[in-house]
Amino acid sequence: MKCIALLVVFAVVIFAPIAHAQNHAEVGAFVDYFQLHQTSTNFVGVGGRAAINVMPHVQIEAEMAYDFSQAYTQTFNNGTGTVHVANSNFTVLHGLFGPKFQTRGPVRVFATVKGGFANFRFAPGSASFAGFTGSINNLTTNNVDAALYPGGGVEAYLGPFGLRAEAGDEIIFANGGTYNNWKVTFGPTFRF
Repeated sequence: MKCIALLVVFAVVIFAPIAHAQNHAEVGAFVDYFQLHQTSTNFVGVGGRAAINVMPHVQIEAEMAYDFSQAYTQTFNNGTGTVHVANSNFTVLHGLFGPKFQTRGPVRVFATVKGGFANFRFAPGSASFAGFTGSINNLTTNNVDAALYPGGGVEAYLGPFGLRAEAGDEIIFANGGTYNNWKVTFGPTFRF
């Protein structure tokens, strides 16, 4: 984890002067849909991202998303058709960092390849800011797996404000295997 933090600091120190000279960066928020292939579980969460220009068509981007725990249902056929709904208490925290290659103009098409982590954990209790910060604080003691994310999408701007849609395959390397997982994000973005 310390290596990732040092890499981020190094990238900011090296690329911030380049980005400032071009006076262009982006920040945004998004809704995240993540399908965990191993269990066929669909997660929905929220996230944020920031990017700085390093070349005319290339940005360095970092993002983090927190996927809330999902409920599951069980039906018991005892003549009354009883349905039981329970919370799984299983959450996912994603952190990704890498380049974004894009076209120019008010509507941009882009491709990205990011590396990072996926943190799977059981978090009893309701979704809260404390649960999110607990996920961040416990990254070194919980199930953290390496992740690689190739993806692409489109973003459209009206002045500095825009909307971005992205889809890709979050590949997670866990337990000696490689697992492909569908991921889609959508949300507003602001460039300056």
